Amino acid sequence: MKPAPFAYARARSVDHAAALLGEHHGEAKLLAGGQSLIATLNMRLSSPSLLVDINHIPGLDGVTVKDGMVEIGALTRHVTLERSAEIAKHAPLIALAMPHIAHPAIRNRGTIGGSIAFADPAAELPACLLALDGEGDIAGPDGARTVSAQDFFKGLFETALGPHDILTAVRFPAASAQTRVGFAELARRHGDYAMVGLAAVVQASGTRRTDVRLVYFGVGAMPVRVRKAEDALAGGSIDDAVKALDLDPPDDIQATGAVKRHLAGVLLRRVAAQLAEPRL
Repeated sequence: MKPAPFAYARARSVDHAAALLGEHHGEAKLLAGGQSLIATLNMRLSSPSLLVDINHIPGLDGVTVKDGMVEIGALTRHVTLERSAEIAKHAPLIALAMPHIAHPAIRNRGTIGGSIAFADPAAELPACLLALDGEGDIAGPDGARTVSAQDFFKGLFETALGPHDILTAVRFPAASAQTRVGFAELARRHGDYAMVGLAAVVQASGTRRTDVRLVYFGVGAMPVRVRKAEDALAGGSIDDAVKALDLDPPDDIQATGAVKRHLAGVLLRRVAAQLAEPRL
């Protein structure tokens, strides 16, 4: 199937892109990496009147580490993050997640901003942003604003982005010597969307764990943080953490909810073992 007809415009700046979105009253779509958008266009799940290409806007890509924070421009390609020494050092959770995202051809074009904004519930990066206690910078007709990850994801493919808004960057605390991270997912084939996945961040001092953040993906309409399991894991008991998993995944074409809940426990045990290892 081919997409429905649409017009094309190349944005010169963020303000220009926002103006183009506003002129089309919710009927325009942003084109970044296009790895999700092109598929929905071809299947006619999306039929915008205009595609606004933001790939040539300067200053929307790159990794910056400053004042204890990591900032990633929305147009930064997955492959850039996968190969970045700065990401490996200061954002090891992102580095762990990258090889699980689709395949090299997708990672060569896909962008972190596109993944976060599309908010597929089975995608890795939205869960990572929530686990990292991150935030997103948004430009829109009413000016710029910053939204925390816990407030950014609203539901199935729904976010805090309005029809005229543009996600320009994401930001989260840089890893410290006390930071431990873990990541695992289960998919039918490597590169497929995960049946269940887990992104985790813990601050550790000796055997003591604080600020435990466990975020599952593929188990609901958006990334799911399991606070009861976090409390149990902070107390040191993996068995109690598995028992405390407050998840109720729906059935889908990948697996039944019961299977997903079992797999969530399997992943928690695997990730807990990663969290026990100090960073190199």
